[in-house]
Amino acid sequence: MLQSIETLQDYMDASPFISGCAMRITEADAERETLTVAMPMQSAFQRGADSSQFHGGPIAALIDTAGCFALVMLLGHGVPTVNFRTDYLRPAVDTDLRATAIVRRVGRTVGVVDVDVYDDREKLIAVGRGTFGSQAG
Repeated sequence: MLQSIETLQDYMDASPFISGCAMRITEADAERETLTVAMPMQSAFQRGADSSQFHGGPIAALIDTAGCFALVMLLGHGVPTVNFRTDYLRPAVDTDLRATAIVRRVGRTVGVVDVDVYDDREKLIAVGRGTFGSQAG
């Protein structure tokens, strides 16, 4: 199992997309099956020029990545996204984001993870659920 934050972060940083989003793992608890990922606002993430409001795409990417790496932490290998959904609850304006992924089930072929996204003021911004392949290869 890839349990250390450093090992997981190195694996994340190997992805040019994830690295470019500056996502950082802030907590990883294999026993509780939870993982938290932070993502700072970048000008490229804005919904409109000079709006300081996150576009939905980076929020969805954060949900997908946090869910994926919660399973990587438990399984010790990469997992493909099969499906995920995002429900946006309120705008994320003038804030960085934090996503907490909770593994709900790891089966023989798929794993299911729920992800909550919060702003700097601890307001729930979005929720998501991802289904990921769980087999290596």
